[in-house]
Amino acid sequence: MRMEKAGAGRRFLAIFIDWTMCGIVANLIGFQSRQLSVLVIFFIEVSILTTLQQASAGQRILRLRVVDFTNHGVVPPQKILLRTFLICLVLPAIFTRDGRGLHDWIANSIVVRNPRV
Repeated sequence: MRMEKAGAGRRFLAIFIDWTMCGIVANLIGFQSRQLSVLVIFFIEVSILTTLQQASAGQRILRLRVVDFTNHGVVPPQKILLRTFLICLVLPAIFTRDGRGLHDWIANSIVVRNPRV
């Protein structure tokens, strides 16, 4: 099955959805340091959901998923953690020649459109 690479706009919108949802959770919990708490909640949400279902909540809503760049299989949990950590450092804003974010290039992953959700 041929995989279609997700566009930058859809990927950005997915991160925006995730970040907004994490901000709502941080507000509901009432953490003192809002920005840091949103970042921690974001890291936990994206790491867990991407490990379990190959997509964060925002990616799932937009029918995207994270797969291994080489064989389009499941990305191992340690690479998901690395990838999510790099997203938290705002490395997605740096793109490689093939259009993947630097975080995906380092983790050897790619975000693709997922027709079956």
